[in-house]
Amino acid sequence: MLAASKKNAGAGPCSEAPRSATRKKPEESSMPAMNAFYAQSGGVTAVINATACGVIETARKHKGKIANVYAGRNGIIGALTEDMINTNRESASTIAALKDMPGGAFGSARYKLKGIEENRAEYERLVEVFRAHNIGYFFYNGGNDSMDTAHKVSLISKKMGFPVTCLGVPKTVDNDLPITDTCPGFGSVAKYVAVSTREAAMDVASMAKTSTKVFILEVMGRHAGWISAAGGLAGSEPGDAPLIILFP
Repeated sequence: MLAASKKNAGAGPCSEAPRSATRKKPEESSMPAMNAFYAQSGGVTAVINATACGVIETARKHKGKIANVYAGRNGIIGALTEDMINTNRESASTIAALKDMPGGAFGSARYKLKGIEENRAEYERLVEVFRAHNIGYFFYNGGNDSMDTAHKVSLISKKMGFPVTCLGVPKTVDNDLPITDTCPGFGSVAKYVAVSTREAAMDVASMAKTSTKVFILEVMGRHAGWISAAGGLAGSEPGDAPLIILFP
């Protein structure tokens, strides 16, 4: 069980996330350690919790910089409502177990923040919550929209005098984030589509005499064609399905 923590930073529901101060060793930087906020965004993948594990375990190795990691319950909503999970209360074995846990351990959300000028109050609310909980690092685990949000939060936090280091953590089955080679989440969906294509081909072959002779498999992929291309992994010899692959 992951423990929730609450504290109030202003209006609305509040979460108890007590400020944490760490004594620094002489050799460490004189800058005081700040807390970090981690949130999952969009559709969960087979490995999103493994990424969460990596973020939390790595942060724990750098106590001189990151005192604690709070995870947003239901993604970015957890920051807006101050409903955050204090991961410091969890044992190392509990965090390590995230690597093999399906779904989204902390809850995700399809909640896109609009442009800063359109919805400035919501961005300011985020920064005020971060300020109240001494959160100087924001790890946003998602796709294209999440990367854009992380950038906007970084910009407005500087203007508000509380600069937050915002890091976009890649997560998308579409495999379409710039600079990345293979996004976490793509490998599992590529395997799934390849296996599904092969299974469908075998079903059609066994029934083609009296039933279905053509099978069309539509897959996701946004404006990229990586998932469609993955269907080609189903064939091992010339003439094997898929016979035609259509790209965006």
